[in-house]
Amino acid sequence: MVPSPAGLYPFKVPDRLACSERCTEVSGSKPTSAALKLASVDETEALGERIGAAAMAGLVIGLCGELGAGKTALVRGLARGMGVEGRVRSPTFTVASLHPGVLPLIHVDAYRLDDPTELELHGWHEWHQEGVIAVEWADRVEAILPDRCLRIDLAHEADGVRLGQIQAIGIGSDDPVHRAFRAAIVS
Repeated sequence: MVPSPAGLYPFKVPDRLACSERCTEVSGSKPTSAALKLASVDETEALGERIGAAAMAGLVIGLCGELGAGKTALVRGLARGMGVEGRVRSPTFTVASLHPGVLPLIHVDAYRLDDPTELELHGWHEWHQEGVIAVEWADRVEAILPDRCLRIDLAHEADGVRLGQIQAIGIGSDDPVHRAFRAAIVS
């Protein structure tokens, strides 16, 4: 968990946010992390959709979790929330795909990368200000991720339930990361 500097948020949030049944735990009165329980793929996509509706240019989302944990499902919801049309698939073999829209979505899959600097060869530094970047397998390229980002860890539980941990890292109160984090935990 990343600590929140005092006075960073202009709102009060209780220690245990009663935002929905999906939000199982929020850390601190000015949270930077929350534990989520996602009962289905639809709920995973809905989480992405809430984040997408609040997304602004410059937002980087790092997604971590084993195969089938729901990373691509979350990105599908993110795209829908951003108003991006067309089918969203994991760009495992192409590394990155651009989904045009009012706010473009750059969908990255780092699974096949051996070194984080390989993303630079694909134009990583040019993507940052153009739209929202969603990085699957972000733990493989952590060294190149910006200091301010939204990190979402997904894990399998029984019967298709997924557990999620969402963290806003290095944020300010009017930061795109802060806005997306609030959208994710408040229904």
